Amino acid sequence: MLIDWFTVGAQALNFLLLVWLMKRFLYKPILQSIDEREKRIAGRLADADAKKVEAVKERDAFEHKNQALDQQRAALLNQATDDAKVERQRLLGQAQKDADALSARRQETLMHEAETLNQALVRRTRQEVFAITRKVLSDLATTSLEERLGEVFTRRLRDMDGPQKERLAEALRTASGPAILRSAFDLPAQQRATIQNALNETFSAEVRVQYETAPELVSGIELTANGQKIAWSISDYLESLEKGVAGLLIKQAVPAPADAAETAPKRLANR
Repeated sequence: MLIDWFTVGAQALNFLLLVWLMKRFLYKPILQSIDEREKRIAGRLADADAKKVEAVKERDAFEHKNQALDQQRAALLNQATDDAKVERQRLLGQAQKDADALSARRQETLMHEAETLNQALVRRTRQEVFAITRKVLSDLATTSLEERLGEVFTRRLRDMDGPQKERLAEALRTASGPAILRSAFDLPAQQRATIQNALNETFSAEVRVQYETAPELVSGIELTANGQKIAWSISDYLESLEKGVAGLLIKQAVPAPADAAETAPKRLANR
């Protein structure tokens, strides 16, 4: 069998040409396309890895922030708890102070009311005692209570001790005006004359006297001159009665002052 070398050559040439054409226009673009796709895939994988790393970092940062927030929340909760305890103690202390202040004001009010009641009882007791005393002396003697008080005052005037008498005499001598004789009642002329004579005899001089009425003396007589004073009042005999009434008020058991009112006239009568 004869070989047609021309045909073989032509076919070889055609094959080489086909290979070149395929490499030129088919295989090379496919390889480029494959390379580009591999590069895109590699880029995407690298981008995915980067995003994964970034996601891991963000997750770690998020967990760290969560931990920080948890710690901050716990710290704020502890601080709020401590502040609440402090505020509770402050409010309790303030409430205790307010309660103590209220109790003190209430106690002060009660003491003031008790003192007011005590004063009212003392005034009422004095009025009753004076009325009973005046009645008793009026029944036992021919002179009135006022006359009896004047007699007691003149007797006390004459019975003054030496130093007191000297001080009062000096005050009468150096006084720029008359001596002031104050009494709880308006002295009659006869009683004024008796007191005037007692003063003149006691101090061996003509003593000028100005008479005034002062009901607050409570059935008493008071002579003042240049800062010196000699006085006598039924109040002296009521001191024990006032103390007794005050003690009974403290015990919140105030009996009728009849017994004290009966004993006071007896002491006054004995004087």
